[in-house]
Amino acid sequence: MPRKRKTGLTNLILLFPLALAFAYLASRFPGLVERYYSRTVYRYLSQAISTATGIFPFSVAEVVVILVLVLTIAGVVYWIKEVIKNPGQRFRLITGRLAKAAAAVSILCFGFIAVWGLNYHRVSIASIANLEVREAAVEELEALCRHLVERANDLRGFMEEDQDGVMVCPGGVGDMLKRAYKGYQSAAKVYPELGGRYGRPKGVMLSKVLSYQGIGGIYFPFTGEANVNISEPHFMIPFTACHEMAHQRGFAREDEANYIGYLACIMHPDPDFQYSGTMAALQYSMNAMARQDRERYNSLREEYGAGVARDFEAWNEHCRKYDGFVKETTDRINDAYLQANAQSDGVKSYGRMVDLLLAHYRGIAEAQASEQ
Repeated sequence: MPRKRKTGLTNLILLFPLALAFAYLASRFPGLVERYYSRTVYRYLSQAISTATGIFPFSVAEVVVILVLVLTIAGVVYWIKEVIKNPGQRFRLITGRLAKAAAAVSILCFGFIAVWGLNYHRVSIASIANLEVREAAVEELEALCRHLVERANDLRGFMEEDQDGVMVCPGGVGDMLKRAYKGYQSAAKVYPELGGRYGRPKGVMLSKVLSYQGIGGIYFPFTGEANVNISEPHFMIPFTACHEMAHQRGFAREDEANYIGYLACIMHPDPDFQYSGTMAALQYSMNAMARQDRERYNSLREEYGAGVARDFEAWNEHCRKYDGFVKETTDRINDAYLQANAQSDGVKSYGRMVDLLLAHYRGIAEAQASEQ
């Protein structure tokens, strides 16, 4: 390999430790990340990219991923043939290919950090929204669950049903995705950080593949697209879309995106979005209750209306249908990814999502008490 080429590859490989250095420095100075990256550089960059890819009715990210996979497989096959045909040059061919692969990975990692990854180290949504996150007694969790049960039961009365009595959107998935922005329009009036002009969320053609992986949606920072698994039951799709849209707005941590997605849903003018967000929050809260007090959980579970119960059963059936080795493997990979991006500190008492919900309703209760 010519010396110049070797030097070029070496320089590209050095992008990997440089990316790690940037990420480490960002973790030490979240305030600077918030001010000079998340609210400025990332905000303008992501909106520009998202608006450009939003012109296309399909997921550009999905097409890119498929093309990269095909080209990678073709490249590996071609390389193996070259190694077999040239036994005397195997060492050079192998080391050369490994160097190129390392350079490609380094470029990808550096690009990921530059266009998205630093957001993992921004100021928390709890600080931005002035939420007091603290440990809560099980009685407070029970009150939250009961509130969500009552709200879900009330909203369920406005929902349409399919032949199996499960919630369905008459306008279809496309209609839900087109209306998703309205929740963020409302939320941005309270939290300006949630505003901005972005491309609408997009359904993934290979959604069943995502279901086998246990994935509801994916934000692809290189195209600025919020990609949604549209094989899920309809009542979960609005929340999933709003969750991925939270990532678009630079909120990288999963549980914080869950909370923001919930906010965007309950502040949406349409009841199907309000129902979806409430059902997602109820699921997280009830899971936490099941871990803390099974008897209270069973008592609350009996308060589900018939429609709510059918919808949750449809969700459980969806999960059972796609459960298996692929999902388990994906869960392990995703867990490693989250820990690598400093998301292992999320559990305070019931998990960050539920802690944020508790803080949210605690704040509402305190505000109402002060007005009386």
